Amino acid sequence: MKLRKVRKNEGQNKMTLTIYGIREWGSALFAALLIGGGCWWLIERTRFPMCGWIVGGIALALFLAVAFFFRNPARRVPKNPLLVVSPADGTVRDIEVVEDFRQAPFTGKALRIGIFLSVLNVHVNRAPAKMTVSEIHYRAGKYLDARDKNAGKENEAMTISGLGSIDGSEFPLAVRQISGAIARRIVCPVKTGRVLARGEIYGMIKFGSRTEIYLPVDGFSVNVKVGDKVRGGESVIATMTD
Repeated sequence: MKLRKVRKNEGQNKMTLTIYGIREWGSALFAALLIGGGCWWLIERTRFPMCGWIVGGIALALFLAVAFFFRNPARRVPKNPLLVVSPADGTVRDIEVVEDFRQAPFTGKALRIGIFLSVLNVHVNRAPAKMTVSEIHYRAGKYLDARDKNAGKENEAMTISGLGSIDGSEFPLAVRQISGAIARRIVCPVKTGRVLARGEIYGMIKFGSRTEIYLPVDGFSVNVKVGDKVRGGESVIATMTD
């Protein structure tokens, strides 16, 4: 019994690299290996071994930096079915009621929680609750700093929306990926009709960015405040109360 328990905990703590960054971290790995071959030649065949060690160290550091950005750590999704989890890692920047949110199935007011992701955060996005995607909307736009108050309205964005499901009750739910000054590519391979499990990875935003979740104004209590650090798929940001 003890052996099984240890293995389970190890599985929960494992970390991989996201497939959404395979082009970037794969290219970085190839470049590091290529440079490593040149460094070996400098170390073994020339009178400048120190140059080989320095260049090799720089190449390794750059690869590790790319791999660090595209990391995909395992997360423990809460078992309580009434809890809504964060769709991203980062810092809660704002919590407010939007008066005119028309992304179907929303038809007016919505509760918005905005999360800022720095380049040091994990950048994969996760479903905050079980969700059936009914609409996907892409918006071309600017690349303002993700911390700018106008970024949510003017920057490039991708929104998935549909019906969330908690304990048999359905409700409108939407998640919006927003690019930033550094982030220039939103990845969202989701198609309409797909059912996402709570905490399931569905895409990412490459480099600094912003993620927003939209919930009904009534029927949910917010569990976070502005300034809180959250972890995607693990931190509880809201609880269904009705």
